[in-house]
Amino acid sequence: MSKLLNFLVIILVFTFYGCLDVVEVDLQEATPRLVIDATLQRQIGNTDQDQVIKISRTRDFFDDEPVLVEDAIVILSDDEGNIFNFEAVNSGEYILTGFQPTFGTTYFLEVEIDDQIYTAEEKFDEGMQIDEVTQSFGTGFSSEQFEVRAFFTDDGTGNNFYLFKFFTDFLAFPNFTVLDDDFIGGNTNSVTFSDEDLIEGEEVRIQLHKISRGYYNYLQRLLAQVGAAGGPFQAQPSTVRGNIVNETNADDFVFGYFSISEFDEVSITIEEEDD
Repeated sequence: MSKLLNFLVIILVFTFYGCLDVVEVDLQEATPRLVIDATLQRQIGNTDQDQVIKISRTRDFFDDEPVLVEDAIVILSDDEGNIFNFEAVNSGEYILTGFQPTFGTTYFLEVEIDDQIYTAEEKFDEGMQIDEVTQSFGTGFSSEQFEVRAFFTDDGTGNNFYLFKFFTDFLAFPNFTVLDDDFIGGNTNSVTFSDEDLIEGEEVRIQLHKISRGYYNYLQRLLAQVGAAGGPFQAQPSTVRGNIVNETNADDFVFGYFSISEFDEVSITIEEEDD
């Protein structure tokens, strides 16, 4: 009886195996798009920071290697006529050394690639400082997790926009939070960060950037799409366009954003909570 049962099991395995068909997915190749990561930033009190712009092209779904752009001409200028040239140092990376932006100045980015001209502009404003950083455990929505809270005070001038970045060793990318001063003008406010992997001994670096309205709107749309993940049959999200435009061909849109901001940074190491 056992031999007959084993034989039937073998027959069933081969029967089901034979019913499996290989499905080949024919993915359409999209037109490669330019990606310009032009996030310029200066830490408060530090005037000796290199500025890096990364340029690449989108790649096909099954391609593993990034498509780096190595022959671009990257120029930064300001509304007073000063010109700053980026140098190509690594594949797809362009660096500007010794750049010291001036508060209240508008900066213009120009990138030339294959006879196409791409431009954008942003104003550089003075950053805000973080007043205090605290930790707690089992509060708010994170009842079983550590929580880090960063406090800052809005200057009350109105139309201010902020970007918080939380860095840890266990996150591949920083956690982003953006907010405006519609309901916090002139007051002390706070932003929180928690994660199930945030444990004792972990260091959290917090950055506070004062950003433009345009960059705030861009990040809001981008973060909303990242957080609105649907199932495999969910409709594709719309393309989030930045402020970089192709002056030569208006129909050719570019991924990425040109921003320039001053930021404050502090760190906190998670400690054991007192009973």
